[in-house]
Amino acid sequence: MNEKMPYYMAYPVPFSYDDERTERMDMEYLKSMYPDLPKRILPYVEEECDRMEYENSMVYDQYPDKLQLKMMCRRVCDNVCRHEPLCLEDGMSDAGDGGVRGQSGARTVKDQERRVEAQSVRDLIEVMLFQELYRRRCDHRRRCRRFY
Repeated sequence: MNEKMPYYMAYPVPFSYDDERTERMDMEYLKSMYPDLPKRILPYVEEECDRMEYENSMVYDQYPDKLQLKMMCRRVCDNVCRHEPLCLEDGMSDAGDGGVRGQSGARTVKDQERRVEAQSVRDLIEVMLFQELYRRRCDHRRRCRRFY
């Protein structure tokens, strides 16, 4: 009556050692489906996260400092403005008006629209940065897990 059970019946659900690789492939696939603007911004976000990824970095604190995160976002925005033609903050000059001073009302509306667009790009960069930090924090926790 005390027959031994075969190993495959004792553990019917196989352990999946590929979970991490599957998650990484899934994330890369979803990143490839990003719209054009986030796809162009993503390398700058990843570069900043790579720069801040070291042992005992503030990004791995239990509660990262909000000011430091805002500064990271600002550095990403500056890099995007420096290297991408989509920068909306530099496009706020008066060169697009042709130097006409009589259209001050139209100019302020255009300036307001550009500011709203620039703020939208900043918000997008901030969300992408926080999402990337979240992913890296999860990976770091997974790597540093200790089994005693």
